[in-house]
Amino acid sequence: MSASPSHADVASGPQKASTAQTVTNAKSHSRTGDFITLMKPRLNFLVLLTVAAAYSLGAGPTSTLIDLVHTLLGTFLVASGAAALNQVWERRTDRLMRRTQMRPMADKRMTVAHGVTFGVLLTIAGVAELAYFIDLLPAIVALLTTASYILFYTPLKLRTSLSTLAGALPGALPAVIGWAAATNTLSIEGWVLFGIVFMWQMPHFLAIAWLYREEYASAGMPLLPVIEPDGRSTGHQAVLYTAALVPISLMPMGVGLASGRYLVGAITLGALLMFLSVEFSAKRDRATARRLFFGSILYLPILWALLVFDHRAH
Repeated sequence: MSASPSHADVASGPQKASTAQTVTNAKSHSRTGDFITLMKPRLNFLVLLTVAAAYSLGAGPTSTLIDLVHTLLGTFLVASGAAALNQVWERRTDRLMRRTQMRPMADKRMTVAHGVTFGVLLTIAGVAELAYFIDLLPAIVALLTTASYILFYTPLKLRTSLSTLAGALPGALPAVIGWAAATNTLSIEGWVLFGIVFMWQMPHFLAIAWLYREEYASAGMPLLPVIEPDGRSTGHQAVLYTAALVPISLMPMGVGLASGRYLVGAITLGALLMFLSVEFSAKRDRATARRLFFGSILYLPILWALLVFDHRAH
């Protein structure tokens, strides 16, 4: 929260205050740092982890490490482009939320033209990387992921609480990108992995929505904790989606990707996540929401590790 202006600042008028703010921003934010912020590299970590896991599960005897590197690089570029275009689109709402108001687009340190150009170039580079070095199919899936994220999910965030479900679609498609890159197919195995990520996102996003519900409300985003502030529906849905995640997480066994060893680990992880979801649903406070959030972050990489190691072992 910014401090109140002094009498001198008010008397000097808005132009001086604006100039002072611009100088402060220029000192505290580098141009390179702003472009990196547009790419959201930390958020893309779980995306790349999902792609790597799906690729590893589908990789055949002719797959090479360099193919995996090209797959990860192409996906990273596409995901970074989508993140940049998303920040261009949401620059006005980002300005209304404390945790996002200092992003380069929201803070007006970067023009719309620069943001759009950067996002489009990253997307084109990523799609070209996948199409040229891997195959056309994963490139098409990656392009559809970006299109659905920007043109479908992003505008819905200001219209309906169901935007969370819409956002889970592009959020889960990286699993399909990884599988398609390894196998050049859209077979059932890839969609099973998609289902795991899709369902995992729901308790994860609901915890985030609860933690930042006041900020989402101030930005006019009708997420579930905003339109139903007592949190009962948010808690109930977190439990229901976690309950749906558990059987879906066991489906790799049914399509030949895992054995009984994976079953034990997946059930254990599901039980722990269910405990955190039930705890959040019962108490609906910041502490339980944070535990659910961090628990969900740990859940996915551990599940992927169990699945990949089990698949390689059998």
